[in-house]
Amino acid sequence: MSNSDKDPIIAIATASGRGGIGILRLSFKKALALNFIEALFGSHVVLKDRYAHLLPFYDLEGQILDRAIVLYFPAPHSYTGESVLEIQAHGSSVLMSMLLRVCLEKGRTLGLRMAEPGEFTKRAFLNGQMDLAQAEAVTDLIDAVSESAVQAAGRSLSGEFSKRIKKVDEEVTELRAFVEATLDFPEEEIDVLSSTAVTKRLEGVRASLVKILSQAQQGSILREGVTVAIVGSPNVGKSSLLNALAEEEVAIVTDIPGTTRDRIEHWVSLKGVPVKMVDTAGIRDTADVVESKGIERTLAEIRKADIVLHLLDASGQVSDDAEVLRKVLSEVRQGVPLITVKNKADLCLEPNNTTDLCISAKQGIDLEALKDKVLGVVGMATTVDGLFMARERHLECLREAMEHIKIAQEISSSMPMPELFAEELRLASKAFGEILGETTTEDLLGLIFSKFCIGK
Repeated sequence: MSNSDKDPIIAIATASGRGGIGILRLSFKKALALNFIEALFGSHVVLKDRYAHLLPFYDLEGQILDRAIVLYFPAPHSYTGESVLEIQAHGSSVLMSMLLRVCLEKGRTLGLRMAEPGEFTKRAFLNGQMDLAQAEAVTDLIDAVSESAVQAAGRSLSGEFSKRIKKVDEEVTELRAFVEATLDFPEEEIDVLSSTAVTKRLEGVRASLVKILSQAQQGSILREGVTVAIVGSPNVGKSSLLNALAEEEVAIVTDIPGTTRDRIEHWVSLKGVPVKMVDTAGIRDTADVVESKGIERTLAEIRKADIVLHLLDASGQVSDDAEVLRKVLSEVRQGVPLITVKNKADLCLEPNNTTDLCISAKQGIDLEALKDKVLGVVGMATTVDGLFMARERHLECLREAMEHIKIAQEISSSMPMPELFAEELRLASKAFGEILGETTTEDLLGLIFSKFCIGK
């Protein structure tokens, strides 16, 4: 039998492992509040709303397991919109498992079960505590890998992204209502689509949508990060560059070619943008089985990269193998930018007569210019302040809405067909509704919340 959204649920809300505090979270219908309080803590206990109570927690045999801080949040003033109990105990993973098992047993007759991944946030969405974009921002905030990503996720969680979507949707809906009103009076034969008011409002909608889509694309980069694969001949300085950008010794650096036998991944923050730098094994013909395996993995990583950074030796001590670049270009996805950079500028006696960027990973020469170059090719060269978090799902919906607006513009400029015009606006609104969860299928909701951690 499948689980119901009405079932009482419980989960450990803190990360697994040893810690000072561990939290159990329960969510249930308000009518069950007294039953759960009595089942877990005894009939004599009365919990004041949103007040911290220090209570003993007993096992099924009456032995005390811990003294815990207990908070009760009555519906609808809680995270899920249902009544919520939070039990804060000491953060031993064994203790938390014992408390969870005892709670499940004590609440069995009340229908208590383990929460599914993301079920607390899903209930918050279903109960109107937040829209779908805000709900997705919860896990984005948890998974953020840079300060800018945290700030962007916080803006989405507070509703900034949703407000932008709602505002442009209101403009579309008002315009649609205006056009549809004329359909009720066909005898008037008013060519409403050619009016200046409709044209200007539609241009305004498109301009707003262009700006939102641009910021959403940047927000998607903040969420997903950018993967940069550093490739080049052995001993050209790939590991030195990774260490310089990471500002720590992430990779082993030696003068022996082929030191890096496998890819090394490390997240760095380039001016607030999370970037996964991948130091790959030098690509060359080799009889070494281990190094060959590393090169195979290098090529696999290149296929996933958002940017390929091809490193050359500016000093001339390491010759560039043209076959390396050929192999790289044959593996990258279509449209992935290739940045060519010359390293070891401090050892270069000749001036750089090419447009290639010339740096020194060891001496830190022009690393800031390299960072700007990397961010520039993905459209993140400007400030990340004010961005909100976005996902590929949001981008697809925004692109769909944009396409319907473009078609509406074409209709208004070429043919007096207000019915088709209004329909394109309706479809644009439908795409906005999918972002906020107003027109989202149950299957999509299941997919979105299944990627959350249990307890959130």
